[in-house]
Amino acid sequence: MTAEFRTLKPIFTSIDSSFSLYQGDCNELLPQMKEKFDLIFADPPYFLSNDGLSIQNGKIVSVNKGEWDRGNEIEDIDNFNMKWIANAKIALKSTGSIMISGTYHNIFSLGRALQKLDFKILNIITWQKTNPPPNFSCRYLTHSTEQIIWARKSHKYKHTFNYEFLKALNGGKQMRDVWSFPAIAPWEKSCGKHPTQKPLALLVRLLLMSSNENSLICDPFSGSSTTGIAANLLNRKFVGIEQESEFIGISVKRKKELEHYTESIESKIKDLAFYKKTLL
Repeated sequence: MTAEFRTLKPIFTSIDSSFSLYQGDCNELLPQMKEKFDLIFADPPYFLSNDGLSIQNGKIVSVNKGEWDRGNEIEDIDNFNMKWIANAKIALKSTGSIMISGTYHNIFSLGRALQKLDFKILNIITWQKTNPPPNFSCRYLTHSTEQIIWARKSHKYKHTFNYEFLKALNGGKQMRDVWSFPAIAPWEKSCGKHPTQKPLALLVRLLLMSSNENSLICDPFSGSSTTGIAANLLNRKFVGIEQESEFIGISVKRKKELEHYTESIESKIKDLAFYKKTLL
């Protein structure tokens, strides 16, 4: 680790040093972490906070997530994505890869940015939600999927892909690019909820696929740090970047909860249980 990286001061580091959080703008912090990460998972703003309505748990709710999720001008969205992805590329090792979550609101902008920045796109994984909210307007199909673009930094260097393990996980058949998972369960919200929180089971599979034990994984929009919890459950190290103090607080609580209830959490995630079994 370079002296430059050591001078950065995390707002939180776990006792086991496997989970660190930095509070600030990822565009300022990532360039200072040059070629440090094996994998970046990013769940950036989708820019869907437009004062619309949806249905959640049978109740009509606003789709607004926060000011950080507002954005109407396509040029501004494209510029935002180009900037942070360029900085993410700086922070990736030459063998590193990036995964970015999105929907139709931002996925095309993300794809363009990756291509312009000369990433090699590997897959677009579709997360099919088994329990999506119903379509409130009844004017189009129910939105039941999100996409994760997986791309590697270099066209020259090979990326990590645990093909044989994914095949074993899928009953001896090649793992396909459509995965079915429910949205977050109530137990995943015990320390508080982020409005765009991803299910832990989804992150576990993504990290099992594209990283190894002791890999250093970064989430530049870490939110409530589901990426970090998944990383630590799989014996990976985590660096999260988040601007909002509220979500930093939730992240710290989740990490401390993990230290006491690891076995309980492991029992709830099928892929994780399979992984632990194969290690024995």
